[in-house]
Amino acid sequence: MQTWTLVSLSVLLGVVVRWGVSLNSYSGAGKSPMFGDYEAQRHWQEVTYNLPLQEWYFNTTDNDLNYWGLDYPPLTAYHSLICAYIAKTINPEWVDLHKSRGYESPAHKLFMRATVLVADLLIYIPAVVLYCLYLTDGSSKKKVSTLFCFLLYPGLILIDYGHFQYNGVSLGFALWGVLALGLGWDVFGSVAFCLALNYKQMELYHALPFFCYLLGKCIKLGPMGRGLLLLVRIASTVLVTFAICWLPFLSDPSQALQVVRRIFPVARGLFEDKVANAWCSLNVLIKIRSILSGDSQIYLSSACTLLAALPSSVRLLTKPTFWQFKLALANSSLAFFLFSYQVHEKSILLAALPACLLLNDLPLTVIWFLQASTFSMLPLFLKDGLLVPYAVTSMAFLFLSVYLLSALERCSEEELRLEAYHKLLFCLPKLDLACIVRWKFYISIALMAGLSFVSVALVPPPHLPDLFPVLVSIAAFLQFWGVFLYFNIVQFSGPHTRKSQKKNN
Repeated sequence: MQTWTLVSLSVLLGVVVRWGVSLNSYSGAGKSPMFGDYEAQRHWQEVTYNLPLQEWYFNTTDNDLNYWGLDYPPLTAYHSLICAYIAKTINPEWVDLHKSRGYESPAHKLFMRATVLVADLLIYIPAVVLYCLYLTDGSSKKKVSTLFCFLLYPGLILIDYGHFQYNGVSLGFALWGVLALGLGWDVFGSVAFCLALNYKQMELYHALPFFCYLLGKCIKLGPMGRGLLLLVRIASTVLVTFAICWLPFLSDPSQALQVVRRIFPVARGLFEDKVANAWCSLNVLIKIRSILSGDSQIYLSSACTLLAALPSSVRLLTKPTFWQFKLALANSSLAFFLFSYQVHEKSILLAALPACLLLNDLPLTVIWFLQASTFSMLPLFLKDGLLVPYAVTSMAFLFLSVYLLSALERCSEEELRLEAYHKLLFCLPKLDLACIVRWKFYISIALMAGLSFVSVALVPPPHLPDLFPVLVSIAAFLQFWGVFLYFNIVQFSGPHTRKSQKKNN
């Protein structure tokens, strides 16, 4: 009973923080003619409610795709339609065709913020609670502490409740998939992940680990008999789930092809804004977009992404354990973020989710990464007027997570799983790697705080207007690259044990 009381308080505090952030500004507030992501979500409600389904993804006189045209899979469109029906009931002006463009009012902002919270309460938060209670090790106190830190991750809160998006829906479905696989419910897990993929195509970041884990499990059970039966059940489940999601578009092949074109645009280039990945960071020295053609950039990014994700995926395929699955999710999503084509700064949330799954196992590294992931989106938060919630949530998360998870106490070489590094650095004298990691953590936090301060307090030189966003992206990229290498080494080190968790509980 006491555990569920603490769980309820953690969820309540998580909701309070979310709603507190929602009282601030949002993407594109008052900035005509395109406004921002807030208007994009509202506009999709307008389009899906007023136009026939056959026109949702096509450019028509009533649907100008250059003005926030739908570019997410069908489940996002269906979600927008549900929200639109509710909006129409409350105030028809909110979804009035053409006339509602750029609509902004306190009542409408309250409605839009409420739709995000309801989606989180229905999908994301229950999955977090169940995962932390049933699939993390340790005492009840440690599980609740992990849950609280999971819910307080500032990056997701600032994007969904500040900037304005519904990332909690796709991430929530993906988390339900992880939860189901962890409990041995492979078919249900397949359905959940298919829903995530049909809500946001960026869930492809997690697709390789799901595929390799399930295929590896089928192979382990035997290519005939139980293994084959499980493979058939999973394949059938995936096909049926996709067919149901895409059913209204399958009657006409041109409809389905247009949806695919919209959700996989290649005309935008290798990257747009200052994003903390390899291509944007390398662009400081080598202007890849000027040197290579558009097709060459696609081939290069695809090859680098697959090469980066391959070792982790092969490891998972040959050793399909849940521990390997969690690490592969982190490694695959980071590989996609660092090297894939047309990456947005908000895509780091796809790597943050699997990192959160490791909060109880590798607390210091994960807290470090989650802090860096929030910091990497600083230019976006400043653009949206979210400086105060960024500073408050980031500092609160850092302090509470380090304290509640005993991150600085749980950082011996054994608990950080650094034994493999000694093998890699055999030619060097034996180093106190745990001490080095702690000092790098302190320096990293100081660097992020310093760059956050100068980005706000100083004006860049006229000839270098993007100086601070570039410095932020490079600093974050270096940390992401370090964490990516670390997670890969941990995945290839010895099997996961619970010895350290037992010692701390």
